[in-house]
Amino acid sequence: MVNKQGIVILGSTGSVGRSTLDVIRLNQDRFNIIGLTCQKNMSLMAEQIKVFKPEIVSVGEGYRDQLRTLLGNQFKEIAIVEGESGNIEVAKSSMADKIVAAIVGSAGLKPVFAAIQADKDIALANKETLVLTGDLMMRKAEKHGIELLPLDSEHNAIFQCLMGNCHKDIDHIILTASGGPFRTKELSEFKDITLEEALNHPNWEMGEKITIDSATMMNKCLEVIEAKWLFNLKIDQIKVLVHPQSIIHSMVVYKDGSTLAQMGFPDMKTPIANCLGYPDRIESGSQYIDWTDFVTLTFEQPDLMKFPTIQFAFDALRLGGGAPAALNGANETLVDLFLTRKIEFTVIFDQLQKVLKALKLKFESKCERYLQNIDSIDDAIQSDLWGRQFIQNQLKTHFIN
Repeated sequence: MVNKQGIVILGSTGSVGRSTLDVIRLNQDRFNIIGLTCQKNMSLMAEQIKVFKPEIVSVGEGYRDQLRTLLGNQFKEIAIVEGESGNIEVAKSSMADKIVAAIVGSAGLKPVFAAIQADKDIALANKETLVLTGDLMMRKAEKHGIELLPLDSEHNAIFQCLMGNCHKDIDHIILTASGGPFRTKELSEFKDITLEEALNHPNWEMGEKITIDSATMMNKCLEVIEAKWLFNLKIDQIKVLVHPQSIIHSMVVYKDGSTLAQMGFPDMKTPIANCLGYPDRIESGSQYIDWTDFVTLTFEQPDLMKFPTIQFAFDALRLGGGAPAALNGANETLVDLFLTRKIEFTVIFDQLQKVLKALKLKFESKCERYLQNIDSIDDAIQSDLWGRQFIQNQLKTHFIN
């Protein structure tokens, strides 16, 4: 009989969180849900509590009473905490063995570090945590002897392709990208892109933030930065290739000329199952590929004129220090503004380019200490905040009425 693993899901009402619970439903003999967190979707959180009966949940500030009302007289034994401190408490739960880190954006940073400090294994979907802290997070994970399992589909693919092979034998890795909804759109038409068009991804069903990041290909920028730290790679060992069918999720090219690729339907339940069950393989609920349905799998170089965001990753990594964190903070701010219809789509590219130019000038002169080196979580947060404030100052008079 398999001992059940205690699982915490940070961000259980989001796309990855819901898919994680779908996988756990299929493997209830292996897992117990210990804790769940969400920001404001109390109706879905109440449903999840009724099905999975966690020990503790965390909700956004001021939402506890609403959740209690939805639960009625049931589940009074479940602890309900609030806000960032609540997320941290859930992440450190003594009964948890593995934390699925699926909170979107930099909000996931402190709970993930709290989980590492508490010696919890991490299934990391929150790429921004590594973008902000990089080497600091990897050193913390090593110090605490935890497993840091990449749940993002591309990084999970690399992880699988590395199994049984030596790191020294890697020539380079290839992160694949769908190209998003605007891969074939002319650059001259980008100025007219609407929010609805940007949210209409051709292959993946995701949350709003990552869907916009896919439309700008900023998600690939963040993934390049994450891959550098996850797999201890040199910058020039990371390549990006557009693969519109999203069947090959990434590849590792070895020194002997061999290329290993991980393939599957574009369904997050596959990497989730890999992270939950590792080192075992467990049922995911994702469909198998019928290879007779595919006439061709195609590949192309990314168009950096249309999507300069990919190059931004390499620029930020070469600057080093807090540059990736600042770029992330700027991007999160811009995506929020676009989602609320306050800026046009092309403003995202223009402003991120300005952020990098400003950072380059800072690094060439004397810049703030926290931007020079990320030695603590506070340094990462300050660098992220610098990027946010830069955008806010740039766009004070630009907002669409």
